[in-house]
Amino acid sequence: MGIRIKGTGRYVPEKILNNADLEKMVDTSDEWIVTRTGIKERHIAADNETTSDMATKAALAALENAGITADQLDFIIVSTVTPDHAFPCTAALVQKKIGAGQCPCFDQEAACSGLLYAFNTAYALMSSPLAYKRVLVIGAEKMTSLVDWSDRSTCVLFGDAAAAFVLENDGDPETGDFYVAGELGADGNWSDILQVPGGGSANPPTHQTVDDKLHFLKMGGPKTFHMAVLSMTNACRAVLEKSGKTIDDIAWAIPHQANRRIIDAVAERIGCPEKVYLNVDRYGNTSSASIGICLDELNRSGNLKRGDLILTASFGAGLTWASMLIRW
Repeated sequence: MGIRIKGTGRYVPEKILNNADLEKMVDTSDEWIVTRTGIKERHIAADNETTSDMATKAALAALENAGITADQLDFIIVSTVTPDHAFPCTAALVQKKIGAGQCPCFDQEAACSGLLYAFNTAYALMSSPLAYKRVLVIGAEKMTSLVDWSDRSTCVLFGDAAAAFVLENDGDPETGDFYVAGELGADGNWSDILQVPGGGSANPPTHQTVDDKLHFLKMGGPKTFHMAVLSMTNACRAVLEKSGKTIDDIAWAIPHQANRRIIDAVAERIGCPEKVYLNVDRYGNTSSASIGICLDELNRSGNLKRGDLILTASFGAGLTWASMLIRW
């Protein structure tokens, strides 16, 4: 149908928190962090900088890259686990800030898998009888708002960022769709190993939930690592099988940038370590913004050419996982 990625954009906050800074905050070291995660620094949003602020800046960059204006958009989807408010949706705030008019919009939450879930949703909307022509897809996270800075096992992992994409159906079948194949999955039986226990209807905010630090991210490290490697590897293999492609056909592989050891393990299992794009050392885990930042960096650096196949994979709380083969 000619549905393609028309424009890309990203935004990362100015402030950088490196491992030397963390050494002054918790009992850790640069060697410990780099050896176990591959992360050297991460970007931290200002106290008054919201998820919608970051999403807006990434969106404006993507619109400029696409050569269109916000009032030409037909739909906005924002993937985030750190919305500005419980409601209204962050997408509505972005719609207002970029001047997109009254186009429909909503938030989608699948944690670190969120951007790939959103891409699948956008493609379904565009290829359905609804036939939306231009859809803005954003992954934006202020993950540091969920971080307990006294917990050395998690505070070293996360950073803040946003990435945005303008998808357009140009009506030319010869263009080819950006969507080649996808695989989505989830297993709620493991929902307790990666979560923020407080703040929802199960544990509404109280003095007790604050005192018990239930509003911070909690993670079971070893099990999360195992499930991340297993689910992303299986999802990648499923997408390659669905598409009839092999790893030799792939120009780039972009796993979710959560942990260098996870990335290396997945790359080894699917047989493409030399094709993996890495930036986890500079940003840490930015959740649903992660893969989007990689795509925008590749696009703006000129390292993508029309027709390139890009294999993406992600894993997040839920547990959720996703893989998608993208044609540039």
